[in-house]
Amino acid sequence: MTRMIFVNLPVTDLARSEAFYEALGFTKNPQFSDDGSACMVVSETIHVMLLTHAKWKSFTSRQIAPAHSSEVLLALSCDSRDAVDAMNSAAAKHDGTADINPAQDLGFMYNRNFADPDGHVWEAMYMDMSTMPTD
Repeated sequence: MTRMIFVNLPVTDLARSEAFYEALGFTKNPQFSDDGSACMVVSETIHVMLLTHAKWKSFTSRQIAPAHSSEVLLALSCDSRDAVDAMNSAAAKHDGTADINPAQDLGFMYNRNFADPDGHVWEAMYMDMSTMPTD
C-alpha cells in the first residue's frame, strides 16, 4: 500500500478556507468532509484536512498556535517556476498572504512562501535536479 499523508490544519472559517485551497488547485473530497471539516486533495497521496476549531479540539487538548506564529512550514513541489509564481499569486488573491519570506532562487531550486487565511505557512517550490551543482 502506498503511504498517504493527511495534513490537519485548524481553521477559523471553514468555507473561506475551502475557497482558498480550491483557488490553489486543490479539490474537495466530500466523502471525508462534514460540517466541521473539509478534506482537500492535493494529489493521490497528499490531503489537507481543514478542521474547525471545535473539530480540532476533539482530536487534541493541545492549544492551537496563534496565526502570527509558525508551527510548521509545509513545502509543496510544483512543476515549474511559473507554477510557483501562480500558486503564490492565487494565495494573495484569495485571503492569503504572499511572500511572507523573501523568495529564494538557487538556480536549481526556486521557492516562494505564503500563508493561508489562518496563518499556516506554505512553501511552493520547484527543483530542476539536472541543473543542481555537483560540488
